[in-house]
Amino acid sequence: MGKEYQSPKQVIQSYLEERAKRDPLFATSYAKPNKKIDECYDYIISQAKKRGGSVVCMSDDEVFGLAVHYYDEDDIKVSKQTNYKVSDGNVEKEASTEQPEIKKSASAPNKRKGMKKQIPSGQFLLFEDL
Repeated sequence: MGKEYQSPKQVIQSYLEERAKRDPLFATSYAKPNKKIDECYDYIISQAKKRGGSVVCMSDDEVFGLAVHYYDEDDIKVSKQTNYKVSDGNVEKEASTEQPEIKKSASAPNKRKGMKKQIPSGQFLLFEDL
């Protein structure tokens, strides 16, 4: 059967606990009383937001690296993060038979001539308005 779902925070915590078991130097950092997994998670989210835009992709190694950095450094200030959504990339989306309605602004007319190609559901065009 499949694995039980773990939240991203639980995955990060599991990684940190395993690393602390293997690395005695990191174990001392991980045991600091002023460091908490909730604050670590908020730190990772804040760093992702700093990378720009409303959508950021990060590899597991980048996320785990930020988590380790949070525990290693004592002078990191973290503010509570709100208004974000995290996806692990394995989220199954419900299939929709409806095409979403796309509104175009009146100030930017479409420069291409002819009809737009029909885009299969679930696919995106990177250069749609060029």
